[in-house]
Amino acid sequence: MKSPLLSLPGAVPAEGVDEGVAAHYGDLFREQRALADGTGFVDLSHRGVLTVTGDDRLSWLHLLLTQHVSDLPTGQATEALILSANGHIEHALYLVDDGTTVWAHVEPGSQEALIAYLESMKFFYRVEVADRTADTAVVHLPAGSIAQAPASAVVRETPYGRDLFLPREELESFAAAAGPAAGILAHEALRVEQHRPRLGFETDHRTIPHELGWIGTAVHLQKGCYRGQETVARVQNLGKPPRRLVFLHLDGSEVHLPPNGAEIRLADDGPDGRKIGFVTTSVRHHELGPVALALVKRNVPVDARLMAEETAAAQETVVEP
Repeated sequence: MKSPLLSLPGAVPAEGVDEGVAAHYGDLFREQRALADGTGFVDLSHRGVLTVTGDDRLSWLHLLLTQHVSDLPTGQATEALILSANGHIEHALYLVDDGTTVWAHVEPGSQEALIAYLESMKFFYRVEVADRTADTAVVHLPAGSIAQAPASAVVRETPYGRDLFLPREELESFAAAAGPAAGILAHEALRVEQHRPRLGFETDHRTIPHELGWIGTAVHLQKGCYRGQETVARVQNLGKPPRRLVFLHLDGSEVHLPPNGAEIRLADDGPDGRKIGFVTTSVRHHELGPVALALVKRNVPVDARLMAEETAAAQETVVEP
C-alpha cells in the first residue's frame, strides 16, 4: 500500500519492509523530538490490518494466541504472538476489541499468511476473519499527544501512544489536522530507545519469546494451551533462552551504522573472534546518538566490550542472562 502522504513536502520514501510510507520528511532529529514531546503523528498505513468478528471471537483467539484475551475488556490494548509448534515466533499482533470486533495490526505483508492460518483454525466457532488493509490505515499518535482521534477511528491506547485504525479515505484529512508528520525512522528510533522488539527485525526463524522480553507483555504464563506453549513453559520453568536482547551504545565517531545482521564479537577477541550475536536494528537517536538493539548469546558477560563489525559498542541489559 503506497501512502498518499508521500506527497507531503520533504517526504523521502522508506525502503525494504517499510516501503510505502515516508522514511522521513527532511529532518530526522526534528521529527524524533516532536514525537518525544508528544506532537505530530506517524503514518503506519503500510501495516496489515485484520478484524475478527462474531460471538466467539475472544474465546477463539484465546485458544490460538500467547496472550490471555478471553476476557479482554472493551478498549483495552494488548499484544500477542502466534508461535510454531516448536515455540518459535511466527506472527505478532497488536490488538484491541471495540465491543463487537477485534482489530489488529501486523507487519506489512504478513496479514495474508496470518489470515490463512486463522481461517484454517475456525472449525465450528462463530467467527469471521477479514483483511481490512485495503480500507483501513494505521496511524500513530505519540504518548502525550492531545490530538483528537476522529469519531470514525478505533483507538488502541498504549503507554507509548495511541494507534488509530482509521478509514483509509480519511488519511489525508487527518494528516492536515494532526501534523506535523514524522517518518518511520523517527518511530523506529524511539522504539529502539524503549527496547521494544519488532517481528522480522529482532526475530529470526528460531527466536523464542523469552529472548526478547516478550514474556508478560505478549505472552501470558497462566493461560491454557496454545501452539508452542510447551516450549514456553519448559524454558520458563526449567532453563534459560539461548540468546538475549541487549541495547547497544555505538561508537559515535563512526560515519556508518552497522547494518541489521552485522556480526557482533567480543572486542578483546579482535576481528577474527567468534561471532556471539548480531545487530537487529540500528538507529541514530536525537539524544543518545547511534544506538542499536542486538541479540547475543546468553552467556556473554553483561560488562563485556563488544564490536559490531568495525564499530565499538557498550551494552545495556534488556533481557537478564
